[in-house]
Amino acid sequence: MKGDRVEIVVDAGDTTRTYEVVASRAGRRVETAVRRGVVEVSEVTRSGTVVRTARFMANRVLALVEQPIPREESSDKAG
Repeated sequence: MKGDRVEIVVDAGDTTRTYEVVASRAGRRVETAVRRGVVEVSEVTRSGTVVRTARFMANRVLALVEQPIPREESSDKAG
């Protein structure tokens, strides 16, 4: 959903760096995957097409924080 974001904190030697991947348009979402020592964070469309991907070495990632936007419940819409 638009507004979903993932924050990645990476060890950069003597300091840390923070990166963000944000779902920039309606209907897009952010997915995370850890494969073979690599953390991938991708922005994906409704049809599953990857728009952009950020890749980090897993042993350098200090924190991976997923921050979804609050969803409205269907009961709130009816009332």
